[in-house]
Amino acid sequence: MKNILYNNKKFLTNYINSNSEFALLEFKSHFFDILSKYKHNFRSIIFLCIGTDRATGDSLGPLVGYKLSKLPLKNNVFIYGTLDEPVHAKNLNNVLEEIYIKHKSPVLIAIDASLGSKEYINYINIGEGSIKPGAGVKKNLPSVGDIFITGIVNHTGILEISVLQNTRLSGVMNMADIISSGIWHCISIM
Repeated sequence: MKNILYNNKKFLTNYINSNSEFALLEFKSHFFDILSKYKHNFRSIIFLCIGTDRATGDSLGPLVGYKLSKLPLKNNVFIYGTLDEPVHAKNLNNVLEEIYIKHKSPVLIAIDASLGSKEYINYINIGEGSIKPGAGVKKNLPSVGDIFITGIVNHTGILEISVLQNTRLSGVMNMADIISSGIWHCISIM
């Protein structure tokens, strides 16, 4: 666990090594604890799975959305962003507008790939608060989410777009499996 400072607020964030044999168990525990805090304050759960399938490193969100969309979910759970209908920089604002028109009092869970330091590649980061999609590739997009889940797919530095395009699919797929399975287990018992 780490404390991070964002917009002058402290958030507790949990890093989970997706290569650990206990990764799914750790993810479920942290996600359930965080989501439980919101249990009585929302009518619907929105998973906003951000990214594109055009760059391997940026496909984490759409992969999670695709996997979740194939599972039996409760009628108050909605998925935005899949392989077939991705949510990305060009349509994020329109999708957010649609979400807040269609859903009253939702809890919004933002899922996205991120770049980080080399020692945290293939770690899943989960916590309360919003994320700033596209920040790793210098895009100016709105902050989104009440809860965030990010997967650190590669290292940050120079030529971030090239790094995202040359990211190994196996690490991204492993994190997508853990995230989608962990989410499904938690929301099916709530």
